[in-house]
Amino acid sequence: MHIRTLFPKYVLVCSILFWGFADPALAAPAQPSGRELAQLVHDRYVGDDSVSRQTMELVPASGQKRVRQLNISVLEKNGDRSTLLRFISPADIQGTGFLAVEDGQGETAQFLYLPALNRTRRIVAGQKSRSFVNTDFTYEDMERRPVDDSEHIIVGDESLNSVRCWIMESRPKPGSNSQYTMVRSWVAQDMLLPLRVDFFTGGEAPIKRYAVLQLENIQNIWTETKVAMEDLSSGHKTTLETTDIQYNTGLSDSIFTQQALERW
Repeated sequence: MHIRTLFPKYVLVCSILFWGFADPALAAPAQPSGRELAQLVHDRYVGDDSVSRQTMELVPASGQKRVRQLNISVLEKNGDRSTLLRFISPADIQGTGFLAVEDGQGETAQFLYLPALNRTRRIVAGQKSRSFVNTDFTYEDMERRPVDDSEHIIVGDESLNSVRCWIMESRPKPGSNSQYTMVRSWVAQDMLLPLRVDFFTGGEAPIKRYAVLQLENIQNIWTETKVAMEDLSSGHKTTLETTDIQYNTGLSDSIFTQQALERW
């Protein structure tokens, strides 16, 4: 199934342009508390499972971009999420796999399979601030953080080109493992998904910015069909575009294991 682009163009600088899915004349929903909003975002329904094909581009501030193709499978079961990601091209990363499994206790086990070495290594807590396979995402960015690991407050609301958003700031609680001191999210009030996220590591300015560039309603699920993570210091960014996705396909949980990760 080919994903139709809703938006004929996009801009990613300090703002995002969206067209065609929000009516600014509609009354805004009642504002939840910060924690309630964080829980709503965490629990937003994204299907019992999904299977997608993605195109990843690594885009330097200047120079030639690199393009990768990958498949992603996701399973939601009893409130926990499992994700299996497999690169299929180019040759230098083909077969590399990534598995993330939530354990129901607020922890996510992550594994990276490297076909050149024919072995899997577990990503431990001290490694989660590292770049995920040379992208602008870190391993921490590749997992859902438990809601109660952070304090959440709503500091205002703002329209991102006519899309009403609550601005939520999340700060890790003492003892919580995170590379970030604060995460500021612009959450669409009518879809309960972040359209922009700024990441801070102690300074007044963000170091990274995540942005949703394209959205489409697929099988009654608002789906981010193009996103970007940008390093605001270097100007390097990583984009992910969904070229095909299907929800509720009946995936088995047997594919979300270390043994399945190594079968390539």
